Amino acid sequence: MSEEKLGFFARLKKGLTKTRNNIVSGLDALFSGFSKIDDDFYEELEEILIMGDLGVRATENIIDEMKERVKKDHIKEPAQLKEVLIESIKEQMQVTEAEYAFEKEQSVVFVIGVNGVGKTTTVGKLAGKLKNENRKVLMAAADTFRAAAGEQLTEWAHRAGCDLIQGAEGADPASVIFDAVSAAKARNVDVLLCDTAGRLHNKKNLMEELRKMNRIIDREFPNAHRENLVVLDATTGQNALQQAREFGEVADLTGIILTKMDGTAKGGIAVAIQSELKIPVKYIGVGETIDDLQKFDSNAFVNALFDVKQSEEMDDGTENVNIGEI
Repeated sequence: MSEEKLGFFARLKKGLTKTRNNIVSGLDALFSGFSKIDDDFYEELEEILIMGDLGVRATENIIDEMKERVKKDHIKEPAQLKEVLIESIKEQMQVTEAEYAFEKEQSVVFVIGVNGVGKTTTVGKLAGKLKNENRKVLMAAADTFRAAAGEQLTEWAHRAGCDLIQGAEGADPASVIFDAVSAAKARNVDVLLCDTAGRLHNKKNLMEELRKMNRIIDREFPNAHRENLVVLDATTGQNALQQAREFGEVADLTGIILTKMDGTAKGGIAVAIQSELKIPVKYIGVGETIDDLQKFDSNAFVNALFDVKQSEEMDDGTENVNIGEI
């Protein structure tokens, strides 16, 4: 495993400390406190997982899978179910490489979300990452409401070495998108990254504006690979799930970026979102620097959450993880 990945794993593990304390201590007490696997055991497990923000659907899936395994493998000891729990969560959160096809194709990445979740910073970090992969990136500053947004994106564009299309303060965001799409086609750009203004998911006119911008991209750049990413603040827990649902009604969401995973007790929301909405968490952020935004890795996330030792990759590319060290 690369130094950067290991460094990120250490930051992720540290960032998930509060979530770990919120969930794992209860699970440890459950697995060691029960002498048999019965209805009371499952009931308590359900309560711990739901209180840990894993959500109802993910919790039901995990418990159903556990019951199947108990029957099939004749498991008698509650402690033996810890590994089943870990593997079940990993399976539910698996993100395939195909989900990142936009990085290799000519694409338009539309980044949306409510105020204050870190959209502009995320767009900047993504631009830097794609540029490092030798992709030709163009950024669009379609947040024309917040004065600092344009300046912030200009700084990120300068840092990443990318061109930026922006309009005057208060300009129609749809016109900025139109200009950016025209420029992306003319310059044969690989990836057009669009930053948008933060909007409350219950403000109808602002949500309609997103639809308008989407229609322009569909009409003007029909052959581009489309990626609609919603940025969610992990610290808001179940509210983030509701936001994703609302944004999904105005844009065909293809992925989620979870920010502020460092220092939240609600990190379990990553499991709930993927399970409830069937939309993959594609990136996860644990800090301010460019390396603090990484592709989501379900193995690394669940290992960090449960404090499983993350060993270096073996020669065949698989991870040598010691489940026993939990």
